[in-house]
Amino acid sequence: MGKIEAIRHNVRGLVQDRALARFPLTSVGVVRTVVSRLTGALTRAFLVMLVIATPSVILPGIGADTKQMVALVALFGAALTFAEYNAVYPSLVEFRDAPPFNRVRYLMLFVIVFSLSAILAANEAPSSFTRLFEAMGILVGHAMDFPYSPVRLATMMMADGASPGEVLAVRTAAGTSYIISLVALALFVIILKLKGWPHRHLAFNVWVNLPTFEPTAGGDIVDRLERDARVNISLGFLLPFLIPAVINVASIGFEPLTLTSPQTLVWTMAAWSFLPASLLMRGVAMGKIALMIRTKRDAMSPPPSRLAAA
Repeated sequence: MGKIEAIRHNVRGLVQDRALARFPLTSVGVVRTVVSRLTGALTRAFLVMLVIATPSVILPGIGADTKQMVALVALFGAALTFAEYNAVYPSLVEFRDAPPFNRVRYLMLFVIVFSLSAILAANEAPSSFTRLFEAMGILVGHAMDFPYSPVRLATMMMADGASPGEVLAVRTAAGTSYIISLVALALFVIILKLKGWPHRHLAFNVWVNLPTFEPTAGGDIVDRLERDARVNISLGFLLPFLIPAVINVASIGFEPLTLTSPQTLVWTMAAWSFLPASLLMRGVAMGKIALMIRTKRDAMSPPPSRLAAA
C-alpha cells in the first residue's frame, strides 16, 4: 500500500507540474483580468442602453421611427461604453477605476429619466404607479417654484403662448429632476466621507482616472487640481441659473423654447439637472485628489533638522 500511495503521489505531482508548465499562474491571472474587464464592459454597455431606451419603453404613443432612432442611439452609446471600459488605456471617461463616482452619476441619471418618464406617462396612460409619481412631482415642483429659484427660471424658458398644462409639466419635471440631483450629490458626498475616497492605502492612477487632465502641462499639479475643482464647483452651482438666461437671450427674435414632446421634455430637463450636478461632483472629487496628493507629499518630505532650525 505504501508503494501504491508513493506512486500515486508522484503521478499527481507530475500532472500538477505539467499543468503549471502549460498554464502558468501568470497566464491564469491575465485571463481572469481580461474576462473580468470584458464582463464589466458588457454590463456597463447594457446599463447605458437601458437608460437611453427607458423613455421609449415607459412613454406611450411612441412611433416606430422614433423607437428605431432610439435603438440606434442606444447601440451607439453601448458600443462607445464597451470600447472605453474594455480598453486597457483610457480615452474619455473619467474616474473609470475610482468607484463610486460614475456609479452615483449613472444612478442619478437613471432615476431622473425613469421618474420623468413615469410622470409624463400619467397623462396618456394613467395608473396607480404613474399617478403616484405625478402627485409627488407636482408637490415638489410647487414647493421649489419660488422667486429666482432654478425651477422658476426653467419655466421662463417656455414660449409666451404656452398653455397652463405645458407650464405645469415643465415645472413638475424641473422640480423633480433638480431635487433628485441634489439628493444624489448629497449621497455622493456622504459616501466619500464614509469610505474615505480616494483610499490612502490603494494606488490611485491620476492618468487613468483623469485621462483629459495633463499633469505635466506646467505648474504644480496640486494647484491646478484645486483650481479646476473651484471652477467646476462654481459652474455646477451657476449653470441651473445661467442656462435659462442664455436660452432667453439667444431666443430674442426667434420662437422661444417649446417642450411639447414628452421625450424632448424628459431629456431636456435631465440634461439641465444632470450636467450641473456632474460638475459639482467632479469638483468635489478633484479637490479630494488634490488633498490626497498634498498629504502624501507632506508624509514623504523629510522633517526639518534641528541644526537648520537653530
